[in-house]
Amino acid sequence: MVASDLLAADTSMGPVTLNVGNLDAVTKYYRDGVALQVLSEDGGTVTLGRGTTPVVILEHTPALRHASPRDAGLFHTAILFETEEALAAAVYSVAQHYPNTFTGSSDHLVSKAFYFTDPEGNGVELYWDRDRTTWSWTHGSIEMGTLFLDPNAFLQENLTQEAVDQPIIGGASVGHVHLQVGDVQGAHDFYVDRLGFEQTINYGGTALFVSAGGYHHHMAMNVWNSAGTGPRLPALGLGQIDIRVPSADDVGALTERLQHFGVATRDDGQTVSFDDPWANLIRVTAA
Repeated sequence: MVASDLLAADTSMGPVTLNVGNLDAVTKYYRDGVALQVLSEDGGTVTLGRGTTPVVILEHTPALRHASPRDAGLFHTAILFETEEALAAAVYSVAQHYPNTFTGSSDHLVSKAFYFTDPEGNGVELYWDRDRTTWSWTHGSIEMGTLFLDPNAFLQENLTQEAVDQPIIGGASVGHVHLQVGDVQGAHDFYVDRLGFEQTINYGGTALFVSAGGYHHHMAMNVWNSAGTGPRLPALGLGQIDIRVPSADDVGALTERLQHFGVATRDDGQTVSFDDPWANLIRVTAA
């Protein structure tokens, strides 16, 4: 793959849009639990994030039904915190307000991660990255693990009284988005060969991790619950994934590449939108 076929090295993830049935309940989860701020409210749309950075956009769509756990769609939205103290503050906040939504924690070598499920079944990962200089690569693949991470020990080491009193510490952003798809090879064909990410790991044909610029992963796709599934129907859950590229020229180059491969696109010069093979809607915007 030549450089012109790749997304720019400083590509990043934008907010994840969720279709929700109970707007009030899900807003409270991300505000009071995850400790995000309500950045805007407009009718049936609530945007939450930190500072000026949107993280989740909630669209009130009560007419939609829940999807099957075996359907394509969102596996989790991964929210990246700047420090371990900031991560500890958010984890403690969720534990205090929504203790039954915790599903696990892991040290992934490149990061420390805590997993939750929001009130409508959307997966949420809260994590912190180790410095890139500590990451290890072997034959072009990032070395990641799933090591035991004791949540209580992590909080004891990193949680301060200030963080308990005021859990909004520093910035937060979408670090990566993990999807359920029907097959990993199809995901590689689309996200690597067409969209322009680079593969960072293939886990035995059951999960694919991809990134731009040498990050451990900006997106991942797995078939752990969804092998063989086809395109999604409209449902609660994932509404849209946003990806940020540096310039309008990057949007234009991507649009041309997608059209070359026969991917239907909708673009206005600053943004381009398209569906992946499982009807997950993606929008790429010039930063």
